[in-house]
Amino acid sequence: QVQLAESGGGSAQAGGSLRLSCAASRHITCMAWFRQAPGKQREGVASMCTGSDTTIYADSVKGRFTSSRDNARNTLYLDMSRLEPEDAAMYYCAVDSFLIDRVSRLRAGAYSHWGQGTQVTVSS
Repeated sequence: QVQLAESGGGSAQAGGSLRLSCAASRHITCMAWFRQAPGKQREGVASMCTGSDTTIYADSVKGRFTSSRDNARNTLYLDMSRLEPEDAAMYYCAVDSFLIDRVSRLRAGAYSHWGQGTQVTVSS
């Protein structure tokens, strides 16, 4: 089992920035951010896996969001900039012990453990 602790959600104005953090209780291979707005499906935002030097981003956040990992702290970050009202959602950290193939890294079903989520609100 792995425990996840998310933090950093909150409110920002459109064009502003926020940073999310997800601390895992142990090292884990793949870590990712998902988000879900009311009435919408859960969407993969960014994924990073050790053993792979490629960070996968959703097209909707490319150039605005940056994900990074601190492997010494087993922590995943999501730096969100140029926020848009459409970015408002509950953001979830998801992890898995296995190296997920690239095409599946933004698919919710590929991850076995989920955090409780942290709310992001963006005002226009």
